[in-house]
Amino acid sequence: MTAFSSLPSAPQVIAVVGATAAGKSDLGVTLAQRLGSEVINADSMQLYRGMDIGTAKLTEAERRGVPHRLLDIWDVTVTASVAEYQRLARAEIDRLLGRGRIPVLVGGSGLYLRGAVDALRFPGTDPGVRARLEGELARHGSGALHARLAAADPRAAAAILPSNGRRIVRALEVIEITGQPFTAQLPGPGEEQSVYRTLQIGVAVQRPELDARIAGRVERMWGQGLVAEVRTLEAAGLREGRTASRALGYQQVLAALAGECSEDQARAETVRATRRFARRQETWFRRDGRVHWLDGGGAARDRLPEHAWTLVERAVTS
Repeated sequence: MTAFSSLPSAPQVIAVVGATAAGKSDLGVTLAQRLGSEVINADSMQLYRGMDIGTAKLTEAERRGVPHRLLDIWDVTVTASVAEYQRLARAEIDRLLGRGRIPVLVGGSGLYLRGAVDALRFPGTDPGVRARLEGELARHGSGALHARLAAADPRAAAAILPSNGRRIVRALEVIEITGQPFTAQLPGPGEEQSVYRTLQIGVAVQRPELDARIAGRVERMWGQGLVAEVRTLEAAGLREGRTASRALGYQQVLAALAGECSEDQARAETVRATRRFARRQETWFRRDGRVHWLDGGGAARDRLPEHAWTLVERAVTS
């Protein structure tokens, strides 16, 4: 264990970010071990109980004795809330800082991570407005609402897929509640205001290798029993969960179980959708100039922990 937390220049939080399958989880465990600290999950889908295989949640053995916080805290029927995650994550960060530890946030959910460490505010909800917009979504489809969002807030529309009805509804709800664009709630690149001194370490892998890793991961998930996991969660209400049911892999298996496609088609679509998602993750994190990028591909993968530790030491002495 190395004690940096008492040094005035030390980061208060270390965040390990990047695309899915880049190697963030293992690096986070290694850094937390070396710091004598804990990992705080910043993957929105790993917050759900029972969603283990499809989210590549580390097993107890893979965690190597490092405590992991904010895993398995919600039932699959709960709708995800970045504002609630912000409250929970900051409570965990403050707890560890109070014990003289530097928490290690790990995950690829960019808005969740920024909610934890940056001065972001999340407007509340209006049940009446939400219900009306969801009714319009059911009647007219996400495309029509996305067109409305594009007229009201082009930046938000560019960042949200036309098929993502849940996020479109939320953006339109915020616009109606606040009278401001949805993107007005989020500082743009270069406008970030940190709540904690945060060292952000990005793990980068070249696209061909990352695509191969994603394909291999999906094959392993099927071999480990993803379909059986989804069946179990379906009985627990997964289909009714507005957030959990859209998770990569789970959404595709649910479609196969409903007879909308074959299992082979679901597996192939999971690979395609995960690759698209990884590209969006990379775009999100690349926009933030505070991220220090390290090569996590090829032969550099073995040297990644030492390179990351060098960044930690450098941040302390700078």
